[in-house]
Amino acid sequence: MQYVKLGKRGPKVSTVGFGAWAIGGKNWGKTDDKVSQNALHSALDQGVTFIDTADVYGFGHSENLIAEVIRERGKNDVVIATKAGNDFYFAKQEDDQGYGPIQQNYKKDYIIYAAEQSLKRLGVDALDILQLHSGNLENLEKDDPWEALSILKQQGKILHAGWSVQSFKETDHALLLDRHHELIDCIQVRYNLLEREAEKLLFPKALEYGIGVIVRIPLVFGFLTGKFSRESRFGEDDHRRFNLSPEKLDHYLDQLEQMKPLYHKYPDQTMAQVSLRFCISHHACHTVIPGAKTPSQVEDNCAASDLGSIPEKFIPNLS
Repeated sequence: MQYVKLGKRGPKVSTVGFGAWAIGGKNWGKTDDKVSQNALHSALDQGVTFIDTADVYGFGHSENLIAEVIRERGKNDVVIATKAGNDFYFAKQEDDQGYGPIQQNYKKDYIIYAAEQSLKRLGVDALDILQLHSGNLENLEKDDPWEALSILKQQGKILHAGWSVQSFKETDHALLLDRHHELIDCIQVRYNLLEREAEKLLFPKALEYGIGVIVRIPLVFGFLTGKFSRESRFGEDDHRRFNLSPEKLDHYLDQLEQMKPLYHKYPDQTMAQVSLRFCISHHACHTVIPGAKTPSQVEDNCAASDLGSIPEKFIPNLS
């Protein structure tokens, strides 16, 4: 496992982390808490020191599982990043857009309240990183969420401030880095072989300001492991029924054809490993957070860290 400083002000982290949405027990089909915790143990055994979660993952359940493992193993050098802004505490059933009753809430008092709840669940004195969770521009142009992060930093309740950029808004929202780069220590960005919008404007700004970059959705919800086909379908309790709908699968499979020359260059590596290597090969990116529900998935993902960068000349362009 390789390690790197997460931007100029961030902590030292493993270049492959653990994305903890899937273990939350909601939106990813059937999960087993014991298997999920074994996956977390496996990640730590493999040298992972970065775990990314959110209060809304399983409505607190992901954070609770992480806390149990950390109590057993000790926190040591493990950095836990969580998120706030998707309010499941006060949302109503009519707020359900497919992920359960959730509403965006970026009011200052709410962000502070949510952070305090995460502190309790994780059983820590301070959150290593608190990220604003994929808010829309209307909410993020207000002062409240940024003031909340500043207050929490001043109070010592968070050590680093982060922002998880809304998917497919990487260019539209990049201007927020110009305004808040002195407060924000790291950003989290949707980025993978098939979705590279962040390269246009967001990554250059992150490099300019020394902001750490956490890469999410590096495997497109498991698609870039190679295990799905045009016939793949998902259950009602799995968000991939719309995020990997038949129409989206068709689109992604067409794009994947363009990437085959890259995968063929590394016949001894899994598709997941090549896909993860792509993400951490970009000089703006520091760590990648593939989701995993089982120890075998974790081991496969973690192997990517030591395989090195992919030369830019090998990476196909997207048409």
